[in-house]
Amino acid sequence: KIFMNTLKYLQSNEFLLDVDLWRLFANLDELNKKSLSFLKFFFETVKEHISKSDSSMDFSSILRKFFQDDLCQTHQIYCLNYTSAVFYLENLKQREDFGIYLKQWCEQNEQCKRLHLAELLVAPLHRLTRYPLLLKNIWKRSTDKTEKGFIHSLKEKVEKSIRDLEGKVKWLDNFQKFRQLQEVIIWPQVWDRDKRFFVPECLKQSLRENSSENILSSANRLLLHEGRLTLAESTRLLEVYVFLFDDFLLITKMKRNKKKYGGSDTSLIPVCPSLAPELQSFVREGGFCTVLDQPIPLDRLILKNVDPVHITVFSLRNAFVIQHENRYRQCIAVFLLQAQTETAKKTWMSQIEMGISSYTIQHEIKKGTAFCCPAETSEI
Repeated sequence: KIFMNTLKYLQSNEFLLDVDLWRLFANLDELNKKSLSFLKFFFETVKEHISKSDSSMDFSSILRKFFQDDLCQTHQIYCLNYTSAVFYLENLKQREDFGIYLKQWCEQNEQCKRLHLAELLVAPLHRLTRYPLLLKNIWKRSTDKTEKGFIHSLKEKVEKSIRDLEGKVKWLDNFQKFRQLQEVIIWPQVWDRDKRFFVPECLKQSLRENSSENILSSANRLLLHEGRLTLAESTRLLEVYVFLFDDFLLITKMKRNKKKYGGSDTSLIPVCPSLAPELQSFVREGGFCTVLDQPIPLDRLILKNVDPVHITVFSLRNAFVIQHENRYRQCIAVFLLQAQTETAKKTWMSQIEMGISSYTIQHEIKKGTAFCCPAETSEI
């Protein structure tokens, strides 16, 4: 609240007006009111029981009022905004005026106990996970069977709410990561990628509609592994960044120019905290990844280890081969990749093999489900 109220005060004096309070603190005011109201009501009931020893301790009405109403829902709203808030905060911290607000106006306050805003923003998440423990302790000490049953069902409801929230948070985190990757990964037109394809200028506009970047917009796709590798070409070694998704492998060239494909400045792109640290620092330097070749579906990918004899003869260290086959099982591309260490190479090969295995199993399940559909009626 120190950080939030200080920012409100500064904005009332026309400082940091472009900082979005909701994006940083979400419904923190409402959450504080609900939590404080619950605590006051809770302790008033305890004090009343102590002062009147003959009165029964009625926890059911308190718990029903706050947990069946909207205490958990208010927490969920805050928690769902948390990842986005951390993302927003990390980018605001690059600004000098926002840094002064954090360090000189807020962090020096004794009540902050030297804690930074990022460490305080996570506190409501921890609070929510402690509610089932509180309910369990009340349930243990309850003597009334009806109350005991009610509290147990309420505890299960709160635990389910937390599980559902965890799933939503993971989904949101994955969504934000992929939205960032859409900004970082550049898909050049086919005639720019391969000089074999000639397209007259008069036809380029009609063919320019490139929906390739939308391939990363699926909310169900997962990024299994990623990292920097070296691609051995005929005349040079090329630094590449490889993304292994749960359905395809994507090889990209690492570019360090300030201008990305299309002319916009990538150094201004906010960096998602869930990206790999290596990619985060690369993007902050203005880097971006240009797609080197078409995505390689995992069911068309052949992985081969490089024989130790070839490693000695051709000086290929920590190398492995990715082979791309088309639907007719013809090899249409080969990539000789080198990792920085033998351990990194083994990790890459293991992740790719597991990815292919998982994809094959999922594909077989979907195929089996499709064959098990009920027969069409004569009316269709």
